[in-house]
Amino acid sequence: MKIIELPIEFEFNGQKNYIYPSLIILENELTLVDTGYTNFLNLIENEILKNGYEIKNLKNIIITHYDDDHIGSLYDFKEKYPWINIIASEIESKYISGEMKAERLVQAEKMLENMPNEDMEFGKWFIQQLKNLKHVSIDEKLHDGDMILDNNCRVIATPGHTSGHISLYFPSLKSVITGDSAVKENHELVIANPHFCLDLEKAKQSLTKIKNLKAENYYCYHGGKFPL
Repeated sequence: MKIIELPIEFEFNGQKNYIYPSLIILENELTLVDTGYTNFLNLIENEILKNGYEIKNLKNIIITHYDDDHIGSLYDFKEKYPWINIIASEIESKYISGEMKAERLVQAEKMLENMPNEDMEFGKWFIQQLKNLKHVSIDEKLHDGDMILDNNCRVIATPGHTSGHISLYFPSLKSVITGDSAVKENHELVIANPHFCLDLEKAKQSLTKIKNLKAENYYCYHGGKFPL
């Protein structure tokens, strides 16, 4: 078994950006963790192919949490490859499937009420992005401590950024896939977007929790692998 990061380059507001979805290779089966923004299907497909793997072997997609840069292309993947098993925490699955209004949308609408005029256009755009996300039903719902991927991976509840956020711990690889429970900035692990954390105190606790695993590798969705 091994984990590789998939550097996805894109432009946002005229600036070059990257996200780093993870690909887990377990024998001949592939598991993708998070799917980028809407219309990122081809970018991720190309990166998987570039690494020498075939999409027909993509068995699972694990979603760390409901945010548009993590679930944006989930619907497209499921449409194109209907056999893929979609996995998320039980809490996040309610938002991804549309059973409940997403926390992030509730937060964004509330923030819009007190937003300065110069930020209003972006706020409205962001809300529309969230509203445009297509719902996908979840095949497997996870809880803290669950062992998945043939018992090679332990689910770690890391609430704070969102309430049902999960990270993935691989004891045999001494590795963690962090989602947004940590990002790599200036050669250290820090909280992702504190301003947007739904519960900052819990986010701090979750960051401490994954740091305490003392993993050799942290695969951060923003910032890439830590350490290099």
